[in-house]
Amino acid sequence: MNQTLETMLQHKSDRSYTSQPVGEAQLDLIVRAAYQGPTSINSQQVSLVVVRDPARRARLAEIAGGQPWVAQAPVFICVVVDLHKTAQGLKSRGVEQQTHLSVEGLVAGVLDAGIALGNLMTAAHSLGLGVVPIGGIRRDPLAVAELLKLPKLCFPVNGVCIGHVDKPALAKPRLAISTFRHDEAYSSAGLDAAIAAYDAELMAFWQAQGRANGQPWSESVAGAYKQVYYTQVKEAVIRQGFTLER
Repeated sequence: MNQTLETMLQHKSDRSYTSQPVGEAQLDLIVRAAYQGPTSINSQQVSLVVVRDPARRARLAEIAGGQPWVAQAPVFICVVVDLHKTAQGLKSRGVEQQTHLSVEGLVAGVLDAGIALGNLMTAAHSLGLGVVPIGGIRRDPLAVAELLKLPKLCFPVNGVCIGHVDKPALAKPRLAISTFRHDEAYSSAGLDAAIAAYDAELMAFWQAQGRANGQPWSESVAGAYKQVYYTQVKEAVIRQGFTLER
């Protein structure tokens, strides 16, 4: 197995960081790894906002629902779907952009943002740094847009904390790989049994860690997905100019 695969297979989300800054050369490499990621039709419809200012990180931590590691980690990178950039490109050709009016435009942009996020995390891990992705910024996307001065046609999809780890996290067990890999066609065979087995395995993991508040996977996901998890996303998407008319 090569070093790249080892890095990817050992992923875990760290939520404890020292005050040691991330070196500028390291940060540049991490950003460049995301910058080189593929995008739909070479649209390059993703931008990053690198946040190191403590006050701004503290505000992002608040927006994300009071996640202290957002303020603690020396670097927070916000991953943005950026159709402002593409609209400017079209304008230079005398063409009016239409993709931001469609569901497809948003889906393609979010997919490209996800690729960038994955590259950010892999690059940071490869340099011995810890990461944790933060979807909590979507609790109030308009507040994030205001804080980071995002223009219309930009939407903050996700973010990631990056820093030197203080107390390393443990990698949680996962659902059986049979629930993830489907050969030739999707199959639900054995899914209920796999979920039951994983619930038991995860509870044993929590108990071994002394986590009295640990929940089975199905209960944890049910608590989130029985409702709309982040209720302000639709309004924020529309307010930022993604009308989703088509």
